[in-house]
Amino acid sequence: MEVPLSGLPSPTLDARLQGAHRIDALTDDALYGAVGVRIAFTGRKGGASTGPYAALNLGSHVSDDPCAVDENRARLASALGFPAASLVVPHQVHGDRLVCVDDVAVRDLDGVRADLESGCDGVVCTACGVPVLLNFADCLPLVLVSPTGAFSVVHAGWRGALAGIAGAAARRLARDDAALAAVPEDERCSLFNAYIGPYIHAAAFETSADVRDAFVARFGPSVAPDERHIDLGQAVRADLVSAGVDPKRVCDAGICTFDRSDEYFSYRRSGGVCGRHGAVAYREER
Repeated sequence: MEVPLSGLPSPTLDARLQGAHRIDALTDDALYGAVGVRIAFTGRKGGASTGPYAALNLGSHVSDDPCAVDENRARLASALGFPAASLVVPHQVHGDRLVCVDDVAVRDLDGVRADLESGCDGVVCTACGVPVLLNFADCLPLVLVSPTGAFSVVHAGWRGALAGIAGAAARRLARDDAALAAVPEDERCSLFNAYIGPYIHAAAFETSADVRDAFVARFGPSVAPDERHIDLGQAVRADLVSAGVDPKRVCDAGICTFDRSDEYFSYRRSGGVCGRHGAVAYREER
């Protein structure tokens, strides 16, 4: 497959109400039109959950009614146009492990799910027809998309961000996307679109001094606006750029989950009892 160097439209994130249940999500319609990849960062609207998990809780590990979670995921699938039965959702462990789902792995989705259940915080998908969902409530959601349609969905909490999971995901996508074989290896990441969804912003993200110092040591002083706070978004952007991602192709939704906890789940704002919104990507066969 020949990959045009300008194969992707400039990344944007726009609010859309999707499907019969009016699911609230941020997506890039131009990306979908160009390569058949639907990405979405969901909010809280449009789900069946109640109480602190109201309404579109997509996390199965937060003591919500499992039937409500299943219904929420089914609504998400319907709204975004993918088969719910093929959805894969990893067990997130706040680490930096990445798992690749390719055309061979797709033949054994049960095996894929077992591998993901063992723990990972990023999925690189080079196959069509496999929707990937990761869950969030303050941590940073990241989706990377190649002009070939391959993509990665990443969970970057402070531990994962500090370990460099964002840059590692970009490099892994560049390596595993066989359709990029004709492109020089050191140019591949510059072709990707990077989308950063809602996360807790620096003003609300207070950390210990040792965590702050570790971020500064790895990413530079720009990630620490003062002695107590960390800018996760700035750290992830720096990590992506170090991997070769074009900074002009990094799109940040600009939404703080802590400040807008009525629209997005926030672990810190809720005192630790809340649902999880999602970052999902899916590539149609064309």
